[in-house]
Amino acid sequence: MVPHLVTALTGPINELEQRILESTPVIERWFRLEWMEHTPPFYSSVDIRNAGFKLAPVDTNLYPGGWNNLTPEMLPLAVQAAMAAIEKICPEAKNLLLVPENHTRNMFYLMNVAQLQKIFYQAGLNVRLGSLNPEIKAPTTFDLPNGEQVTLEPLIRDKRRLGLKHFDPCTILLNNDLSAGVPGILEDLHEQYLLPPLHAGWHMRKKSNHFKAYEEVAKRFGKLLGMDPWLINPMFNHCGEVNFAEGTGMECLQTNVDALLARIKKKYKEYGINEKPFVVVKADNGTYGMGIMTVRDAKELEALNRKTKNKMNVIKDGQQVSDVIIQEGVLTHERINDAVAEPVVYMMDRYVVGGFYRVHADRGVDENLNAPGASFVPLAFEKSAQQPQPGQKPGASVPNRFYMYGVIGRLAMLAASYELEATDPNAEEYE
Repeated sequence: MVPHLVTALTGPINELEQRILESTPVIERWFRLEWMEHTPPFYSSVDIRNAGFKLAPVDTNLYPGGWNNLTPEMLPLAVQAAMAAIEKICPEAKNLLLVPENHTRNMFYLMNVAQLQKIFYQAGLNVRLGSLNPEIKAPTTFDLPNGEQVTLEPLIRDKRRLGLKHFDPCTILLNNDLSAGVPGILEDLHEQYLLPPLHAGWHMRKKSNHFKAYEEVAKRFGKLLGMDPWLINPMFNHCGEVNFAEGTGMECLQTNVDALLARIKKKYKEYGINEKPFVVVKADNGTYGMGIMTVRDAKELEALNRKTKNKMNVIKDGQQVSDVIIQEGVLTHERINDAVAEPVVYMMDRYVVGGFYRVHADRGVDENLNAPGASFVPLAFEKSAQQPQPGQKPGASVPNRFYMYGVIGRLAMLAASYELEATDPNAEEYE
């Protein structure tokens, strides 16, 4: 069932919701035309924050884990979207090789891998799991908490192709975000489809590039609907030379935090919002909710304690942080049983296939919820996430709200496709 939400249903989000619902045909046509020009990422998930006066994406993941948090009711949507995605790329595909992250002790992550395997199996593919982990030297089976099993096998590479013993795939799907760089075994694969492309990995990807692309998408979408793009866009700044361990580059950080807080204050004044503005400082290539802190005043940066500096200095796979994005903080007014919550929307190809709430009882409305202690409440989109209910008052029917989340999720996915086009090292240049 859909959890009961206590949402900030007063204020401008009603107008925003109304505007979006009234414009459904215009919005869907606009997306259709965009997808004729741009290729959606193969799959993605988007973290969304709903402040009541503003609804915006705060992170977009192109190697989404957490598929195990989707309800069984959502599986048919995911299977259909997987069929459409594969048909576009390699209609004659028979074998799919799924390459997961290296951590084999995280059972929840392996349940996500099992779910992906199930989705693509039901989409009509033989799916096997090839591990980059050097400890996997022979097929190794893991028992999962839900009674299922997954078997990881060592990858085999010849000159031109990647596969497993007695398994030659036409398509390779990465569920590994390449934070530590691209392993040689994945390079120069010219005969097989590698999804997502290597430059979508966190070794190259920057959040600031993504949100720059999103800003452009939000402006165009705002113009389409005749609304202020700020209502769906988190403003941001960027600092490129920060060293938290040594405390260098902090002036750049303080100046940018100050400037962004001033811009947010101005917007809050314009809309009569009586909240205290805050920003979120994140590693520009971060993942897994690591390297993140909330700042309400630039002076706080003068007195960072060692624990915070250490937390900000190193992220996944021991990568050191030197680039940060300073993002406008978006409050979340979603609650589930009194705990702070934020929706996460899951997409495959250009379709919304489901989502869940990330819930954290120990965090405040202005804090990062992607942290130890978070739990996940599945969202059964009562109808399809794409289906608003015409004629219902804004906020009165659950699918209305989820239609909005689906629209914001797809805007972020479109921004990711702009971003990947702009950062493609093999892009053809036309004069």
